[in-house]
Amino acid sequence: MNMSSKILHFFQLICRFNFGIFDREEFKKFLRLGLIFALIIGVYWTLRPLKDAIFIQLVDKLHLPYAKTVSVLALLPLVMFYTKLLERTSRERMLIILPTFYGIAVLIFAFLMTFAQAPKDMIAVRTPFFYAATQILGYSWYLFVESFGSLVVALFWAFAADTTEPISAKRGFPLVVALGQMGGIVSPYTVGGLPHRMGLQTDALSMICLGLLILLIIPLVRYFLRVTPKSLLTAFHGKNEQELEKEQEPGFLEGLKLMLKHRYLIGIFAANFIYEVIVTIFDFNFKVAAGSQYTGVALSNYLSIYGSSVNIVSLLCLLLGISNVTRYLGIGVALAAMPIIVGCALFGFLTMDSLNFLFALMVGSKAINYALNGPALKQLYIPTTPDVRFKAQAWIETFGSRASKEMGSIFNMLLNPLQAIFGMISGRYYYLMLSGCLGFPLLAVWLMVAVFLGKTFKKAIENKTVVC
Repeated sequence: MNMSSKILHFFQLICRFNFGIFDREEFKKFLRLGLIFALIIGVYWTLRPLKDAIFIQLVDKLHLPYAKTVSVLALLPLVMFYTKLLERTSRERMLIILPTFYGIAVLIFAFLMTFAQAPKDMIAVRTPFFYAATQILGYSWYLFVESFGSLVVALFWAFAADTTEPISAKRGFPLVVALGQMGGIVSPYTVGGLPHRMGLQTDALSMICLGLLILLIIPLVRYFLRVTPKSLLTAFHGKNEQELEKEQEPGFLEGLKLMLKHRYLIGIFAANFIYEVIVTIFDFNFKVAAGSQYTGVALSNYLSIYGSSVNIVSLLCLLLGISNVTRYLGIGVALAAMPIIVGCALFGFLTMDSLNFLFALMVGSKAINYALNGPALKQLYIPTTPDVRFKAQAWIETFGSRASKEMGSIFNMLLNPLQAIFGMISGRYYYLMLSGCLGFPLLAVWLMVAVFLGKTFKKAIENKTVVC
């Protein structure tokens, strides 16, 4: 046994407790998938803090709910185009096309930010046109990053579900997520905080690094497809799959039609939707508090530390065996645990108010979602047809996420008028009361949906049938 084989065997033994027993080639497959996902998540969690920090600097922190509102409308034509591409090209080529577009686009944004974020004394004349241009750039950057998180991450998981059997996914997907968290730990701090540590005035250097990292996804995908055995790239096929595929018509609205047609997909949509609504409320309050204490690249650095912290806690959860909830108790229990956990977080949000607490609240809410809820939700797509995995999933995770953030953002818009009418303290008090009135009923609905999804998934796998 050579050194590389010994190292591989050692990691297999470490992963046995947390994820289960893998075959050798199966383990190597998920390591490769995990490396690709680590790169995607590392980039994503570095872009997210930069998205908010740059927007706050170029526009204003109280405009964040409006930016989320605009993102819902802006993503509609983008998803239509994405769906059209899925009809005309292979899934594998999509994992080359999207990284190429986003990698080049980030490099272009980096060039523009060298001017937009420049200190006031470096630009002699700041005309109204310059301010308007920087605001447009701030909104464009915000929408661009939102689309990356929606399309690229969703495409990766659709590809993973389309090349994995249910039993293998139960142990492999949590491993992929764990490796992804490592990327989310390293990249935000090392890349996102780099300009602050070097004493630079703009985030352009971080963006150049991110553009190159996105382009690196392309050779990794090609390598994965070249060396992974074909027998490990097969998807779940139910006895009734061909009948369901005949009923599905092509078109850019097919994903939306599929989602509205099946209760199972509506349930997945609801689980994503409710979580995002509540966390959007948490997130807005956290970003407003952070934007009040930090500015410029210092804010980028602080939010990058937040991004790394989320992934550190998420990885710790996985290493401590949180994925065993899914393995031993089932998908249903894992899904039902999340609304209960978020309910406790909502209670804390309503009773405590400080930047440090909001930091901890956001880290905990995001980390548990990535470690427990995320892998469980991704497995729900396994007993579905390929069109559901790619097209319906894109609509659910793009518009489901955007629509939920839109609802949360509309709610967040109440804070300003409430404080204007009742004063800073009383206005926030009424805002928090309304948060509870909205949040707890939604959590009750989420819990019922989670039970339904768990039962439906279990029945489909046992009967070897496709849900939709």
